[in-house]
Amino acid sequence: MTRSLFPLSRDDLTSTVRPAPDQLFQQIADYTLAVDKITSDEAFETARLCLIDTLGCGLLALNYPACVKLLGPIVPGATMPGRGARVPGTPHELEPVQAAFNIGAMVRWLDFNDTWLAAEWGHPSDNLGGILAVADYLARAGTALKVRDVLIAMIQAHEIQGVLALENSFNRVGLDHVLLVRIASTAVVTRMLGGSRDQIINALSNAFIDGGALRTYRHAPNTGSRKSWAAGDATGRAVRHAFIALKGEMGYPSALTAKLWGFQDVLFKGNSVTVPPQGFGTYVMEQILFKISFPAEFHAQTAVEAAITLHPQVASRIDQIERIVIETQESGKRIIDKTGPLANPADRDHCIQYMVAVPLLKGQLTAEDYEDAIAADPRIDALRSKMDVIENTEFTKDYLDASKRSIGNSVQVFFADGSKTSRVAVEYPIGHRRRRAEGIPVLLEKFERNLRGRFPASKADPILTLCSDRNRLEATSVDRFMELFLTTESP
Repeated sequence: MTRSLFPLSRDDLTSTVRPAPDQLFQQIADYTLAVDKITSDEAFETARLCLIDTLGCGLLALNYPACVKLLGPIVPGATMPGRGARVPGTPHELEPVQAAFNIGAMVRWLDFNDTWLAAEWGHPSDNLGGILAVADYLARAGTALKVRDVLIAMIQAHEIQGVLALENSFNRVGLDHVLLVRIASTAVVTRMLGGSRDQIINALSNAFIDGGALRTYRHAPNTGSRKSWAAGDATGRAVRHAFIALKGEMGYPSALTAKLWGFQDVLFKGNSVTVPPQGFGTYVMEQILFKISFPAEFHAQTAVEAAITLHPQVASRIDQIERIVIETQESGKRIIDKTGPLANPADRDHCIQYMVAVPLLKGQLTAEDYEDAIAADPRIDALRSKMDVIENTEFTKDYLDASKRSIGNSVQVFFADGSKTSRVAVEYPIGHRRRRAEGIPVLLEKFERNLRGRFPASKADPILTLCSDRNRLEATSVDRFMELFLTTESP
């Protein structure tokens, strides 16, 4: 007699009675349709900052051929001149699914946009790919959409992705956080396209049926550039689900909870995907973390800041260093503590040792520092070999504390003669809500620098003037806003 691997009754597997839609689908759909409840002034102001910072990160990525080669139509000539969604900083006008991929890949390429850290981490601004592509497509077709509508969609997408990340750790079962981009983008984009409650639920069910991307490309020994376009793929996929749902394609009401065949049983080890009692509001946008100073995986942001602080003390004594101790949170140790050769920029910007070594040597860390030319400096790997990365339990505790959400790291350097530097600890990065007043001016400088690096003053100045005036920006039509970022020159 063979024992069943699945202790289910026959009725569990053979009943054809369709249940009501999963509660999570209903909850997300109801939140997404409640546009009039998005009223937080702090959320709107933060969304403005998020919009310009995210676009700036995308423009900066256009300096990198590995990103640019993936942009444009999926096949040559598949464009929509005068009707398609524009891709900022490029001449591309595309159907919205591919435009979403383009924008999503750009804004994530350098790992320099905003971040959310909880049980699951991720980058909610990745949803801007689908939001902006669909908004521009609709606006060019005659729908009266303003930038304020984009900000509302961003606040909602941030909230859906971020709240689902609070208690559900998808990475612990090997799934990548971009699945939350697909879920959030699907809900918001379906609503933007005029979808009903039922159509949003149908689209969400198909988004969950897609499953979750494996995290293979984020971890040694397979770390690679897919991590830079995976979110673009996710938000583009969401746009496809939205359009299909609006054509009347059916949904799958228990795609999340179905026994044996549902997302939870197949991919989430039988655990329930939960929403905390706070539900959905504007919490995530208000609390979002900005990557302002360094294009570095966020768990290492404060380690980089500490290393830059130590640079003057160690720059002239590099050959005398015996040992470097990095204290970090459990999450940081688990995902970015790497030894051995680093194969490419995607490998390097997720290695805490590399991200500390470069600023100890140079006093800075930029996107260029992950490229092969800089990585060839033998001193970097020499310093990496002398590093001990250990968990600081207090850093872990404060990282998980909902009232703090700190991302603490410390760095200390020990020399062969027995001397040592001070232990420099940084708990909150400059992009944290607790350092918002300090961080906003630097964020605005970052946006201006990225903008002027792509456009001449004749184009950059009007964008800067508009984006600095929130009321005027919110009242600007989406098609006019996107036109400001269009160029006839290929990157």
